[in-house]
Amino acid sequence: MRAISNEKKQIMLEEKISTLIPKMAVPTIVAQLITTIYNLVDTYFVSTLGTSATAAVGVNSSLERTITIIGSLIGAGACSYISRLLGAEKKESANRVLSTSILTGLGLGVIFMIVCRAVIGKLVFALGATPECADYSVQYATYVLYAAPFMIGSFILNMCLRSEGSALYSMIGIGFGGVLNCFLDPLFIYHFGLGVAGASMATAISKLVSFLILLWPYIRKSTSVEISIRHFRYVWEDIREVIAIGSSSFFRSAFAVVAAVSINRVAGSFSTAALAALSVANRVMEFPFAIILGFGQGYQPVVGFNWGAKAWKRVKESYVFSCLVSLIGAVAIGGLIAAFATPIVHAFNREADAEVLRLGLLCIRLQCLALPIHALSSIINMFYAGIGQAKNALIINLARQGYCFFPALIVAPAIMGINGVAATQAIADMLSILVVLPLGLKAMKMITEKERG
Repeated sequence: MRAISNEKKQIMLEEKISTLIPKMAVPTIVAQLITTIYNLVDTYFVSTLGTSATAAVGVNSSLERTITIIGSLIGAGACSYISRLLGAEKKESANRVLSTSILTGLGLGVIFMIVCRAVIGKLVFALGATPECADYSVQYATYVLYAAPFMIGSFILNMCLRSEGSALYSMIGIGFGGVLNCFLDPLFIYHFGLGVAGASMATAISKLVSFLILLWPYIRKSTSVEISIRHFRYVWEDIREVIAIGSSSFFRSAFAVVAAVSINRVAGSFSTAALAALSVANRVMEFPFAIILGFGQGYQPVVGFNWGAKAWKRVKESYVFSCLVSLIGAVAIGGLIAAFATPIVHAFNREADAEVLRLGLLCIRLQCLALPIHALSSIINMFYAGIGQAKNALIINLARQGYCFFPALIVAPAIMGINGVAATQAIADMLSILVVLPLGLKAMKMITEKERG
Protein backbone atom coordinates (compact mmCIF):
# COMPACT_ATOMS: atom_id res chain seq x y z
CA MET A 1 0.00 0.00 0.00
CA ARG A 2 2.96 2.33 0.68
CA ALA A 3 4.30 1.73 -2.83
CA ILE A 4 0.86 2.43 -4.32
CA SER A 5 0.59 5.63 -2.27
CA ASN A 6 4.03 6.91 -3.37
CA GLU A 7 3.28 6.19 -7.02
CA LYS A 8 -0.01 8.09 -6.93
CA LYS A 9 1.62 10.99 -5.10
CA GLN A 10 4.30 11.24 -7.79
CA ILE A 11 1.63 11.30 -10.50
CA MET A 12 -0.35 14.06 -8.76
CA LEU A 13 2.69 16.29 -8.20
CA GLU A 14 4.78 15.69 -11.31
CA GLU A 15 2.71 14.61 -14.30
CA LYS A 16 1.95 17.29 -16.88
CA ILE A 17 -1.34 19.05 -16.07
CA SER A 18 -2.62 18.83 -19.65
CA THR A 19 -2.40 15.03 -19.44
CA LEU A 20 -3.10 14.52 -15.71
CA ILE A 21 -6.51 16.24 -15.62
CA PRO A 22 -7.81 14.42 -18.74
CA LYS A 23 -6.46 11.17 -17.29
CA MET A 24 -8.42 11.84 -14.09
CA ALA A 25 -11.45 13.31 -15.85
CA VAL A 26 -12.02 10.90 -18.74
CA PRO A 27 -12.85 7.86 -16.56
CA THR A 28 -15.13 10.05 -14.46
CA ILE A 29 -16.80 11.47 -17.57
CA VAL A 30 -17.26 7.97 -18.99
CA ALA A 31 -18.82 6.78 -15.73
CA GLN A 32 -21.14 9.81 -15.68
CA LEU A 33 -22.07 9.27 -19.33
CA ILE A 34 -22.84 5.61 -18.79
CA THR A 35 -25.11 6.57 -15.91
CA THR A 36 -26.73 9.21 -18.11
CA ILE A 37 -27.18 6.76 -20.97
CA TYR A 38 -28.77 4.32 -18.54
CA ASN A 39 -31.17 7.09 -17.48
CA LEU A 40 -31.99 7.80 -21.12
CA VAL A 41 -32.47 4.09 -21.86
CA ASP A 42 -34.64 3.80 -18.76
CA THR A 43 -36.77 6.72 -19.95
CA TYR A 44 -36.90 5.31 -23.48
CA PHE A 45 -38.23 1.89 -22.41
CA VAL A 46 -40.67 3.37 -19.89
CA SER A 47 -41.91 5.84 -22.55
CA THR A 48 -43.32 2.86 -24.49
CA LEU A 49 -45.82 2.49 -21.64
CA GLY A 50 -47.31 5.95 -22.28
CA THR A 51 -47.09 9.63 -21.33
CA SER A 52 -48.08 9.03 -17.70
CA ALA A 53 -45.30 6.46 -17.27
CA THR A 54 -42.80 8.92 -18.77
CA ALA A 55 -43.98 11.58 -16.34
CA ALA A 56 -43.46 9.12 -13.45
CA VAL A 57 -39.79 8.77 -14.40
CA GLY A 58 -39.40 12.54 -14.08
CA VAL A 59 -41.08 12.50 -10.68
CA ASN A 60 -38.84 9.72 -9.39
CA SER A 61 -35.66 11.36 -10.65
CA SER A 62 -36.28 13.76 -7.76
CA LEU A 63 -36.37 10.78 -5.39
CA GLU A 64 -33.03 9.50 -6.70
CA ARG A 65 -31.54 12.95 -6.29
CA THR A 66 -32.85 13.06 -2.74
CA ILE A 67 -31.01 9.83 -1.98
CA THR A 68 -27.77 11.19 -3.43
CA ILE A 69 -28.08 14.27 -1.21
CA ILE A 70 -26.92 12.16 1.72
CA GLY A 71 -24.11 10.70 -0.36
CA SER A 72 -23.05 14.15 -1.59
CA LEU A 73 -22.95 15.59 1.93
CA ILE A 74 -20.53 12.90 3.07
CA GLY A 75 -18.82 11.91 -0.18
CA ALA A 76 -17.93 15.37 -1.53
CA GLY A 77 -16.58 16.49 1.84
CA ALA A 78 -14.62 13.27 2.39
CA CYS A 79 -13.19 13.41 -1.16
CA SER A 80 -11.85 16.94 -0.71
CA TYR A 81 -10.50 16.28 2.79
CA ILE A 82 -8.87 12.96 1.92
CA SER A 83 -7.12 14.54 -1.11
CA ARG A 84 -5.64 17.24 1.11
CA LEU A 85 -4.67 14.75 3.83
CA LEU A 86 -2.86 12.54 1.32
CA GLY A 87 -1.13 15.59 -0.17
CA ALA A 88 0.03 16.49 3.35
CA GLU A 89 1.09 12.83 3.98
CA LYS A 90 -1.44 12.20 6.78
CA LYS A 91 -2.48 8.70 5.83
CA GLU A 92 -3.85 7.54 9.18
CA SER A 93 -6.20 10.49 9.29
CA ALA A 94 -7.30 9.67 5.73
CA ASN A 95 -8.07 6.07 6.80
CA ARG A 96 -10.18 7.34 9.67
CA VAL A 97 -12.12 9.80 7.50
CA LEU A 98 -12.88 7.18 4.85
CA SER A 99 -13.96 4.43 7.25
CA THR A 100 -16.19 6.73 9.30
CA SER A 101 -17.72 8.28 6.19
CA ILE A 102 -18.72 5.05 4.43
CA LEU A 103 -20.17 3.35 7.53
CA THR A 104 -22.12 6.49 8.45
CA GLY A 105 -23.49 6.76 4.90
CA LEU A 106 -24.73 3.17 4.87
CA GLY A 107 -26.49 3.67 8.19
CA LEU A 108 -28.23 6.84 7.05
CA GLY A 109 -29.31 5.05 3.86
CA VAL A 110 -31.09 2.36 5.87
CA ILE A 111 -32.91 4.99 7.95
CA PHE A 112 -33.96 6.88 4.80
CA MET A 113 -35.30 3.71 3.21
CA ILE A 114 -37.42 2.76 6.23
CA VAL A 115 -38.93 6.23 6.69
CA CYS A 116 -39.78 6.77 3.00
CA ARG A 117 -41.27 3.30 2.51
CA ALA A 118 -43.67 4.06 5.36
CA VAL A 119 -45.06 7.17 3.59
CA ILE A 120 -44.51 6.28 -0.08
CA GLY A 121 -48.09 7.09 -1.16
CA LYS A 122 -47.88 10.67 0.10
CA LEU A 123 -44.24 10.93 -0.95
CA VAL A 124 -44.83 10.68 -4.71
CA PHE A 125 -47.44 13.46 -4.63
CA ALA A 126 -45.01 15.63 -2.64
CA LEU A 127 -42.45 15.04 -5.40
CA GLY A 128 -44.83 16.40 -8.03
CA ALA A 129 -46.84 13.39 -9.26
CA THR A 130 -50.23 14.01 -10.85
CA PRO A 131 -53.20 11.66 -10.22
CA GLU A 132 -52.68 10.18 -13.71
CA CYS A 133 -49.08 9.10 -13.02
CA ALA A 134 -49.26 8.47 -9.25
CA ASP A 135 -49.56 4.65 -9.49
CA TYR A 136 -46.58 4.46 -11.85
CA SER A 137 -44.60 6.73 -9.51
CA VAL A 138 -45.24 4.45 -6.53
CA GLN A 139 -44.18 1.38 -8.53
CA TYR A 140 -40.94 3.04 -9.59
CA ALA A 141 -40.15 4.46 -6.15
CA THR A 142 -40.58 1.15 -4.30
CA TYR A 143 -37.46 -0.69 -5.44
CA VAL A 144 -35.35 2.46 -5.76
CA LEU A 145 -35.84 2.94 -2.03
CA TYR A 146 -34.61 -0.60 -1.32
CA ALA A 147 -31.37 0.35 -3.08
CA ALA A 148 -30.95 3.62 -1.14
CA PRO A 149 -28.12 2.42 1.19
CA PHE A 150 -26.12 1.09 -1.78
CA MET A 151 -26.70 4.25 -3.81
CA ILE A 152 -25.34 6.36 -0.97
CA GLY A 153 -22.45 3.96 -0.41
CA SER A 154 -21.58 3.96 -4.12
CA PHE A 155 -21.55 7.75 -4.21
CA ILE A 156 -19.13 7.94 -1.27
CA LEU A 157 -16.84 5.15 -2.54
CA ASN A 158 -16.82 6.63 -6.03
CA MET A 159 -15.68 10.04 -4.82
CA CYS A 160 -13.15 8.67 -2.34
CA LEU A 161 -11.53 6.46 -4.99
CA ARG A 162 -11.06 9.55 -7.12
CA SER A 163 -9.61 11.48 -4.18
CA GLU A 164 -6.56 9.18 -4.25
CA GLY A 165 -6.29 9.13 -8.04
CA SER A 166 -8.14 5.85 -8.77
CA ALA A 167 -10.47 7.41 -11.34
CA LEU A 168 -10.29 4.43 -13.71
CA TYR A 169 -11.57 1.91 -11.17
CA SER A 170 -14.24 4.37 -10.11
CA MET A 171 -15.39 4.45 -13.74
CA ILE A 172 -15.52 0.66 -13.91
CA GLY A 173 -17.71 0.42 -10.82
CA ILE A 174 -20.22 3.07 -11.83
CA GLY A 175 -20.08 2.18 -15.53
CA PHE A 176 -20.69 -1.53 -15.14
CA GLY A 177 -23.82 -0.90 -13.10
CA GLY A 178 -25.14 1.46 -15.78
CA VAL A 179 -24.47 -1.01 -18.59
CA LEU A 180 -26.09 -3.81 -16.60
CA ASN A 181 -29.21 -1.68 -16.14
CA CYS A 182 -29.53 -1.19 -19.90
CA PHE A 183 -29.78 -4.97 -20.33
CA LEU A 184 -32.04 -5.56 -17.34
CA ASP A 185 -34.58 -2.89 -18.32
CA PRO A 186 -36.10 -4.63 -21.38
CA LEU A 187 -35.79 -8.01 -19.65
CA PHE A 188 -37.83 -6.96 -16.62
CA ILE A 189 -40.22 -4.56 -18.39
CA TYR A 190 -41.16 -6.77 -21.37
CA HIS A 191 -40.00 -10.37 -20.87
CA PHE A 192 -41.23 -10.63 -17.29
CA GLY A 193 -44.09 -8.18 -17.96
CA LEU A 194 -43.34 -6.07 -14.89
CA GLY A 195 -43.73 -2.66 -16.56
CA VAL A 196 -42.59 0.37 -14.55
CA ALA A 197 -41.89 -1.81 -11.49
CA GLY A 198 -39.48 -3.82 -13.66
CA ALA A 199 -37.53 -0.68 -14.55
CA SER A 200 -37.28 0.10 -10.85
CA MET A 201 -36.05 -3.45 -10.05
CA ALA A 202 -33.41 -3.15 -12.76
CA THR A 203 -32.19 0.11 -11.25
CA ALA A 204 -31.99 -1.37 -7.73
CA ILE A 205 -30.01 -4.44 -8.84
CA SER A 206 -27.61 -2.29 -10.87
CA LYS A 207 -26.94 0.03 -7.92
CA LEU A 208 -26.15 -2.96 -5.69
CA VAL A 209 -23.69 -4.38 -8.25
CA SER A 210 -21.94 -0.98 -8.61
CA PHE A 211 -21.55 -0.74 -4.84
CA LEU A 212 -19.94 -4.19 -4.60
CA ILE A 213 -17.52 -3.42 -7.44
CA LEU A 214 -16.48 -0.10 -5.87
CA LEU A 215 -15.98 -1.80 -2.51
CA TRP A 216 -13.77 -4.56 -3.96
CA PRO A 217 -10.41 -2.65 -4.11
CA TYR A 218 -10.81 -1.75 -0.44
CA ILE A 219 -11.46 -5.40 0.41
CA ARG A 220 -8.32 -6.40 -1.56
CA LYS A 221 -6.36 -3.57 0.13
CA SER A 222 -5.11 -2.28 -3.22
CA THR A 223 -5.83 1.36 -2.37
CA SER A 224 -3.85 4.15 -0.70
CA VAL A 225 -6.37 4.31 2.14
CA GLU A 226 -8.36 1.52 3.74
CA ILE A 227 -11.80 0.86 5.20
CA SER A 228 -11.87 -0.85 8.58
CA ILE A 229 -14.11 -0.85 11.63
CA ARG A 230 -11.02 -0.16 13.75
CA HIS A 231 -10.60 3.20 11.96
CA PHE A 232 -14.22 4.17 12.66
CA ARG A 233 -14.18 7.13 15.00
CA TYR A 234 -15.96 10.47 15.13
CA VAL A 235 -13.42 13.28 15.48
CA TRP A 236 -14.66 16.86 15.60
CA GLU A 237 -12.03 18.15 13.15
CA ASP A 238 -13.00 15.46 10.62
CA ILE A 239 -16.71 16.18 11.02
CA ARG A 240 -16.13 19.90 10.60
CA GLU A 241 -14.04 19.49 7.43
CA VAL A 242 -16.33 16.91 5.81
CA ILE A 243 -19.53 18.79 6.62
CA ALA A 244 -18.08 22.18 5.66
CA ILE A 245 -17.20 21.09 2.12
CA GLY A 246 -19.93 18.48 1.87
CA SER A 247 -22.54 21.08 2.78
CA SER A 248 -21.81 22.87 -0.49
CA SER A 249 -22.60 19.74 -2.49
CA PHE A 250 -25.44 18.91 -0.10
CA PHE A 251 -27.22 22.23 -0.58
CA ARG A 252 -26.62 22.08 -4.33
CA SER A 253 -28.25 18.65 -4.44
CA ALA A 254 -30.99 19.67 -2.00
CA PHE A 255 -31.86 22.75 -4.01
CA ALA A 256 -31.75 20.67 -7.19
CA VAL A 257 -34.38 18.38 -5.69
CA VAL A 258 -36.53 21.27 -4.46
CA ALA A 259 -36.15 22.96 -7.85
CA ALA A 260 -37.09 19.77 -9.70
CA VAL A 261 -40.12 19.16 -7.49
CA SER A 262 -41.22 22.79 -7.78
CA ILE A 263 -40.95 22.90 -11.56
CA ASN A 264 -42.68 19.50 -11.81
CA ARG A 265 -45.58 20.79 -9.77
CA VAL A 266 -45.85 23.96 -11.86
CA ALA A 267 -45.66 21.96 -15.11
CA GLY A 268 -48.17 19.41 -13.79
CA SER A 269 -50.60 22.23 -13.04
CA PHE A 270 -50.69 22.90 -16.79
CA SER A 271 -50.85 19.28 -18.04
CA THR A 272 -49.34 15.80 -17.75
CA ALA A 273 -47.88 16.37 -21.25
CA ALA A 274 -45.94 19.37 -19.92
CA LEU A 275 -44.59 17.27 -17.07
CA ALA A 276 -43.57 14.55 -19.55
CA ALA A 277 -41.82 17.14 -21.76
CA LEU A 278 -39.72 18.39 -18.85
CA SER A 279 -38.91 14.79 -17.91
CA VAL A 280 -37.59 14.11 -21.42
CA ALA A 281 -35.69 17.42 -21.63
CA ASN A 282 -34.05 16.91 -18.25
CA ARG A 283 -32.97 13.38 -19.15
CA VAL A 284 -31.46 14.62 -22.42
CA MET A 285 -29.63 17.50 -20.73
CA GLU A 286 -28.15 15.08 -18.22
CA PHE A 287 -25.79 14.11 -21.06
CA PRO A 288 -23.86 17.43 -21.28
CA PHE A 289 -24.25 17.95 -17.53
CA ALA A 290 -22.56 14.57 -16.98
CA ILE A 291 -19.58 15.61 -19.10
CA ILE A 292 -19.29 18.93 -17.28
CA LEU A 293 -19.61 17.31 -13.85
CA GLY A 294 -17.22 14.49 -14.76
CA PHE A 295 -14.55 16.92 -15.96
CA GLY A 296 -14.95 19.01 -12.80
CA GLN A 297 -14.73 15.94 -10.58
CA GLY A 298 -11.56 14.93 -12.40
CA TYR A 299 -10.10 18.38 -11.73
CA GLN A 300 -11.07 18.62 -8.04
CA PRO A 301 -8.68 15.98 -6.57
CA VAL A 302 -5.82 17.43 -8.65
CA VAL A 303 -6.28 20.93 -7.26
CA GLY A 304 -6.94 19.59 -3.74
CA PHE A 305 -3.84 17.40 -3.68
CA ASN A 306 -1.56 20.14 -5.06
CA TRP A 307 -3.07 22.74 -2.74
CA GLY A 308 -2.34 20.46 0.21
CA ALA A 309 1.24 19.97 -1.08
CA LYS A 310 1.60 23.77 -1.63
CA ALA A 311 2.44 23.29 -5.32
CA TRP A 312 1.04 26.71 -6.29
CA LYS A 313 2.28 26.75 -9.88
CA ARG A 314 0.41 23.50 -10.60
CA VAL A 315 -2.70 24.84 -8.86
CA LYS A 316 -2.71 27.86 -11.20
CA GLU A 317 -1.96 25.81 -14.31
CA SER A 318 -4.72 23.31 -13.54
CA TYR A 319 -7.27 26.09 -12.93
CA VAL A 320 -6.59 27.94 -16.20
CA PHE A 321 -6.47 24.70 -18.21
CA SER A 322 -9.76 23.44 -16.76
CA CYS A 323 -11.65 26.72 -17.32
CA LEU A 324 -10.58 26.91 -20.97
CA VAL A 325 -11.34 23.28 -21.77
CA SER A 326 -14.74 23.38 -20.07
CA LEU A 327 -15.83 26.51 -21.96
CA ILE A 328 -14.74 25.22 -25.37
CA GLY A 329 -16.30 21.81 -24.71
CA ALA A 330 -19.61 23.32 -23.55
CA VAL A 331 -19.97 25.43 -26.71
CA ALA A 332 -19.28 22.41 -28.95
CA ILE A 333 -21.57 19.99 -27.07
CA GLY A 334 -24.38 22.52 -26.70
CA GLY A 335 -24.35 23.27 -30.42
CA LEU A 336 -24.43 19.58 -31.30
CA ILE A 337 -27.38 18.75 -29.03
CA ALA A 338 -29.35 21.80 -30.16
CA ALA A 339 -28.88 20.79 -33.80
CA PHE A 340 -30.20 17.26 -33.24
CA ALA A 341 -32.83 18.10 -30.60
CA THR A 342 -35.83 17.27 -32.80
CA PRO A 343 -35.00 13.60 -33.53
CA ILE A 344 -33.86 13.15 -29.92
CA VAL A 345 -37.19 14.30 -28.45
CA HIS A 346 -39.10 12.31 -31.08
CA ALA A 347 -37.41 9.14 -29.81
CA PHE A 348 -38.89 9.65 -26.34
CA ASN A 349 -42.28 10.89 -27.51
CA ARG A 350 -43.77 7.55 -28.49
CA GLU A 351 -47.35 8.82 -28.48
CA ALA A 352 -46.42 11.65 -30.89
CA ASP A 353 -47.79 14.23 -28.46
CA ALA A 354 -47.29 17.64 -30.13
CA GLU A 355 -47.12 19.51 -26.82
CA VAL A 356 -44.43 17.18 -25.47
CA LEU A 357 -42.38 17.76 -28.63
CA ARG A 358 -42.74 21.54 -28.66
CA LEU A 359 -41.96 22.12 -24.99
CA GLY A 360 -39.17 19.55 -24.95
CA LEU A 361 -37.42 21.26 -27.87
CA LEU A 362 -37.77 24.70 -26.30
CA CYS A 363 -36.37 23.56 -22.96
CA ILE A 364 -33.39 21.70 -24.49
CA ARG A 365 -32.33 24.46 -26.90
CA LEU A 366 -32.49 27.21 -24.30
CA GLN A 367 -30.42 25.16 -21.84
CA CYS A 368 -27.85 24.47 -24.59
CA LEU A 369 -27.51 28.21 -25.06
CA ALA A 370 -26.66 28.67 -21.37
CA LEU A 371 -24.39 25.60 -21.17
CA PRO A 372 -21.01 27.49 -21.20
CA ILE A 373 -22.05 29.40 -18.06
CA HIS A 374 -22.93 26.12 -16.35
CA ALA A 375 -19.54 24.64 -17.35
CA LEU A 376 -17.53 27.58 -16.01
CA SER A 377 -19.56 27.55 -12.81
CA SER A 378 -18.75 23.88 -12.27
CA ILE A 379 -14.96 24.39 -12.50
CA ILE A 380 -14.93 27.41 -10.19
CA ASN A 381 -17.09 25.54 -7.70
CA MET A 382 -14.76 22.51 -7.82
CA PHE A 383 -11.79 24.80 -7.19
CA TYR A 384 -13.24 26.21 -3.98
CA ALA A 385 -14.47 22.80 -2.86
CA GLY A 386 -11.08 21.22 -3.62
CA ILE A 387 -9.11 23.71 -1.53
CA GLY A 388 -11.56 23.57 1.37
CA GLN A 389 -13.26 26.99 1.04
CA ALA A 390 -16.81 25.88 1.70
CA LYS A 391 -18.40 29.34 1.79
CA ASN A 392 -17.55 30.30 -1.80
CA ALA A 393 -18.34 26.81 -3.07
CA LEU A 394 -21.75 27.06 -1.41
CA ILE A 395 -22.45 30.49 -2.94
CA ILE A 396 -21.82 29.10 -6.43
CA ASN A 397 -23.75 25.90 -5.81
CA LEU A 398 -26.86 27.73 -4.65
CA ALA A 399 -26.92 30.08 -7.64
CA ARG A 400 -28.05 27.81 -10.48
CA GLN A 401 -30.92 26.03 -8.72
CA GLY A 402 -31.36 28.30 -5.74
CA TYR A 403 -31.54 32.07 -5.55
CA CYS A 404 -31.37 32.46 -9.36
CA PHE A 405 -33.78 29.61 -10.11
CA PHE A 406 -36.77 30.36 -7.90
CA PRO A 407 -37.25 34.00 -8.96
CA ALA A 408 -37.10 32.77 -12.58
CA LEU A 409 -39.68 30.06 -11.80
CA ILE A 410 -42.04 32.63 -10.30
CA VAL A 411 -41.66 35.34 -12.96
CA ALA A 412 -41.20 33.40 -16.23
CA PRO A 413 -44.42 31.27 -16.07
CA ALA A 414 -46.39 34.32 -14.93
CA ILE A 415 -45.29 36.17 -18.09
CA MET A 416 -44.98 33.37 -20.65
CA GLY A 417 -47.18 30.60 -19.26
CA ILE A 418 -45.95 27.03 -19.84
CA ASN A 419 -43.25 28.36 -22.19
CA GLY A 420 -41.85 30.20 -19.18
CA VAL A 421 -41.64 26.90 -17.27
CA ALA A 422 -39.60 25.41 -20.11
CA ALA A 423 -37.30 28.47 -20.10
CA THR A 424 -36.84 28.69 -16.32
CA GLN A 425 -33.59 26.70 -15.95
CA ALA A 426 -31.88 28.49 -18.85
CA ILE A 427 -32.85 31.89 -17.40
CA ALA A 428 -31.44 30.84 -14.01
CA ASP A 429 -28.17 29.73 -15.62
CA MET A 430 -27.78 33.07 -17.37
CA LEU A 431 -28.47 34.99 -14.16
CA SER A 432 -25.86 32.94 -12.28
CA ILE A 433 -23.01 34.52 -14.30
CA LEU A 434 -23.41 37.58 -12.07
CA VAL A 435 -22.18 35.42 -9.16
CA VAL A 436 -19.85 33.00 -10.92
CA LEU A 437 -17.65 35.49 -12.79
CA PRO A 438 -16.57 37.61 -9.76
CA LEU A 439 -15.74 34.46 -7.75
CA GLY A 440 -13.79 33.07 -10.72
CA LEU A 441 -11.67 36.22 -10.88
CA LYS A 442 -11.22 36.10 -7.10
CA ALA A 443 -9.93 32.51 -7.37
CA MET A 444 -7.35 33.55 -9.96
CA LYS A 445 -6.17 36.44 -7.78
CA MET A 446 -5.86 34.13 -4.77
CA ILE A 447 -3.78 31.60 -6.71
CA THR A 448 -1.48 34.32 -8.07
CA GLU A 449 -0.86 35.70 -4.57
CA LYS A 450 0.00 32.22 -3.26
CA GLU A 451 2.39 31.65 -6.17
CA ARG A 452 4.18 34.96 -5.60
CA GLY A 453 4.38 34.37 -1.85
